[in-house]
Amino acid sequence: MKKEEIISAIEGMSVLELANLVKELEEKFGVKASAPMMVGQITGGAAPVSQEQEEKTAFDVFLSSFGDNKIQVIKEIRTILPLGLKEAKELVESAPCEVKKGVTKEEGDEIKKKLEAVGAKVEIK
Repeated sequence: MKKEEIISAIEGMSVLELANLVKELEEKFGVKASAPMMVGQITGGAAPVSQEQEEKTAFDVFLSSFGDNKIQVIKEIRTILPLGLKEAKELVESAPCEVKKGVTKEEGDEIKKKLEAVGAKVEIK
């Protein structure tokens, strides 16, 4: 029997006959014919997205190291955060530390760019 003949025979079956055929094939060959993606598509529902697949929307900016230019990094921290000179100095000297928490990707990238421009090492997590 050719593939075309098999497909034609399947097309002529009712849903119940097709379901019984699938069940018999599963038993004969010891396999499971399941299509979890098809179920979501047929019912119009989306497949559940795990938390690992969800896109992250809030990021934390960490100062890994202030590098060779501590004074410039302190000045830049003061433009980013509403800190006095003493607080900014303490923050920079406590590296590695968190600079800003819960920022957007764009804001995190901007902070990283500014701090790296003055010699700091920065991570976004």
